[in-house]
Amino acid sequence: MGFGDDERDLDETAAKIIKWLAPKLSLPPSDVRIENMDAPLGTGFSSDTLLFDLVSTKDGQEYREGMVARLEPEEYIVFPTYDIAFQVRVLQMLEDTDVPVPRVRWFEPDASVLGVPFYIMDRIVGNVPSDNPPMHEEGWIADELSEAERTSVWWNGFEAMCKVHRLDWKALGFDFMLEPERGATPLDQQLHYWRGYFEWGMPAERHPDIAQALDYLEANKPEENQTALCWGDSRLANEIFDGLECAAVIDWEMARIGDPVQDLAWWLASDRCFSEGLELERLPGIPSHEETVARWKEATGLDTSNLAYYSILALTRFSMNMARIGQYMKKIEIIDEENEFDYENLASITLRRALEEI
Repeated sequence: MGFGDDERDLDETAAKIIKWLAPKLSLPPSDVRIENMDAPLGTGFSSDTLLFDLVSTKDGQEYREGMVARLEPEEYIVFPTYDIAFQVRVLQMLEDTDVPVPRVRWFEPDASVLGVPFYIMDRIVGNVPSDNPPMHEEGWIADELSEAERTSVWWNGFEAMCKVHRLDWKALGFDFMLEPERGATPLDQQLHYWRGYFEWGMPAERHPDIAQALDYLEANKPEENQTALCWGDSRLANEIFDGLECAAVIDWEMARIGDPVQDLAWWLASDRCFSEGLELERLPGIPSHEETVARWKEATGLDTSNLAYYSILALTRFSMNMARIGQYMKKIEIIDEENEFDYENLASITLRRALEEI
């Protein structure tokens, strides 16, 4: 869901990266080239993504490496703040675990090079399940895989998420994510953030379902009986597949410490939004939500008693993200001001149904 940065001068950007990168490679700029730079459509609203080949010549030998640059957005569209250094830290801390992530090669916190902070990581070659068009409608999973192969993709991607939940987050040092200034517990901290997000990001009168959901979440907080590292944006569309195997888990800007059942809730809620929320039948071979819950309990040994609560939180978060995207689409005139997409979309429709169910 998103657009590439079609206003960025790619040739100029490549020249700036070469000038910045050559000293890090201990090479003169004349021995460094950037080829095939692309700012692809559909790489998301929360940051800018550039794909390119880094070509360097050393001792008469030419080396070619696929790279991805992630740039902090110049305008905050989805989130009220954006901490690209946070993402880099998370990725670097995960490199020596069994969670497959791209390797960060360089990080530039200074905006003087490209106008915003950015980092460059290895490009993982593979297929990504699509949001647009939705996976359950068309794309390589729908069109190229058998039912058994779809099952494998689902479970292999799911297992990559479970690896996150099995990590010893304290021993690895992920306690830096805790925000005691926002509240006494991880859940209190989340609710404080999302209430602030709502007040920052959208007119309350236009989103009564989100307001109702936030009130419900405040009034029905469960006991926090387990804590782990949470990926935050846990879904197939944020994974890269080499064949049927998950080669990389990407998009860590919403990572946090909390009840890991929230990742399971997000995984299921996003799948529900991209199927039921769009009036699509789920693909044959994709395991049911009930099977997925049972597999998570088996794979992690963790408790799912708070799943219903965190499902409402997941749909509330997603609805707010979609509201912000809808507002931005109006701003850049992709849709007109009368369009209802900001409050009538796959997430808000599903949230409304979920609220009715409880």
